[in-house]
Amino acid sequence: MIRLSKLADYGIVIMTHLARPGRVQESAQEIALATQVPSAMASKILKSLARAGLLRSQRGVKGGYELARLPGAVSMAEIIEALDGPIALTDCVDGAHGDCTIEALCPARTNWDRINTAIRGALDSVSLDEMASAIPTAFLTLEEQGRGEAPRRALAGP
Repeated sequence: MIRLSKLADYGIVIMTHLARPGRVQESAQEIALATQVPSAMASKILKSLARAGLLRSQRGVKGGYELARLPGAVSMAEIIEALDGPIALTDCVDGAHGDCTIEALCPARTNWDRINTAIRGALDSVSLDEMASAIPTAFLTLEEQGRGEAPRRALAGP
C-alpha cells in the first residue's frame, strides 16, 4: 500500500485550514486546536512548511503563521516534499536516496521512473485552493456557515 506519512497528511490538513476563506494569521496553538493536530506535531509541521517557503511566520504576541503564496500557487506535491522530502516510490527513482543493491541491474527501474513521474504529476496538478474549496459542509466552522461562505465545490456533509 502506498501511503502518505502522518506528517504529510497533517501538513495538508493544516495548509488546507490556512487556505480557507477569511483566514488570517494564526498561532500554532490556534491552528492545532482548529485542525485537531497534536500541538507538538503541528508546531513541527508549521516550522518545516515555513522553512520551505510555503508559510510566513511572525514572532511575538500578535505573531503566527499564514500562507506565503496564494493557495492556487501551491501544489500538493510541494507540501509533501516540504515534509517528507522528494516523492519517490522506490529507492531507485530520481531524487531518492537509498541503498538498493540491485539498482544498476534492475529491469523495472525505467518503469518505476515512469510511475513516479505520473504520481508526482498528479500531485502537482492539485492545488491547495482546490483542496480548500472542496471541504464538506459538515467541516465548515459555524462562522463560515453563518457568513454563507460555503466552499465553491462543497461536498454534502455526512
